Amino acid sequence: MAALWLGGLVLLVMSIGFAVTIGPSGLGLGDVMGSLRANVFGGRTDLSGLQESIIWKLRLPQSVLAAACGAGLAVCGAVLQSLLRNPLADPFVLGVSSGASVGAVSVILLGVGAGVIGMAGGAFLGALAAFGLVLLLAKLAGGTTDRVVLAGIAATQLFSALTSFIVYTSADAEQTRGVLFWLLGSLSSPTWTEVAVCGAVTIVGLVLCLLFSGALDAFAFGNDAAASLGVNIVRTRLILLCVTALITAVVVSVSGAIGFVGLVLPHAARAIVGVRHRIMMPTLALLGALFLVWADVAGRVLIAPQELPIGVITAIVGVPAFVLVLIRQGRR
Repeated sequence: MAALWLGGLVLLVMSIGFAVTIGPSGLGLGDVMGSLRANVFGGRTDLSGLQESIIWKLRLPQSVLAAACGAGLAVCGAVLQSLLRNPLADPFVLGVSSGASVGAVSVILLGVGAGVIGMAGGAFLGALAAFGLVLLLAKLAGGTTDRVVLAGIAATQLFSALTSFIVYTSADAEQTRGVLFWLLGSLSSPTWTEVAVCGAVTIVGLVLCLLFSGALDAFAFGNDAAASLGVNIVRTRLILLCVTALITAVVVSVSGAIGFVGLVLPHAARAIVGVRHRIMMPTLALLGALFLVWADVAGRVLIAPQELPIGVITAIVGVPAFVLVLIRQGRR
């Protein structure tokens, strides 16, 4: 298993290096590796100052951010599917991403808490509000797992409508175009600070989920079985839901709402390494990182020189996979 993870990590590094070369600047993989070696270990390169800036201020942070966001969203999907015992659960389907979008847009356009909590804090509060609404609606509707997904769809529509209302009533034409592009999922022009924050939150969240991997395995057999195995149901669920909300909020605050990553990839990871979360989670994080790096590459290539929002790419891949999961569950 260690060999599989090491191979996945090497493939991820190579994918990021290749992604940096995509574009009109004429950079090759050797140029990128030479620039990395020179900046890390010292030395000089034959690249111009513009090419160095393209690597270090534009494409490399964008590709690393794609990896961090993909890993975080994939892990969130696996946690939600385990906690809710529903293979269709993920932050986008359950409305968590939409709630985080409302919180982020409220800070950006309305200035609500801008000097206190910032955009990431607003997104976190919005994600928690969406979680609370979904769980309340599901409980009122009977509390079954299919009701959770239906409640998530309702919450998604509600928070999407609120986001649209805020944008169209509080933004000018230029702000509206920028926010709408961001809401479709955009990784363009991130700062290294944003990359560091998103990466750190994703890594900490993954470690916490690994610490609760035994509890996540127990949840697959139901709450009663988990309780009989010594799992504190309320505390574990609260901690993991907060971790999921935090990761989703940070990802949304830097990239917008990217859908279906947390829905599709957990099923792929289970098919590769099985259902034990201690093994599946690191595999899933690597899969999520690879998937979003290549989705970002596709977004830059398909309609070049323009850039297609990455949320469009993930939806094109995710919707057919969502249908396949629905069909498989129906047959069961």
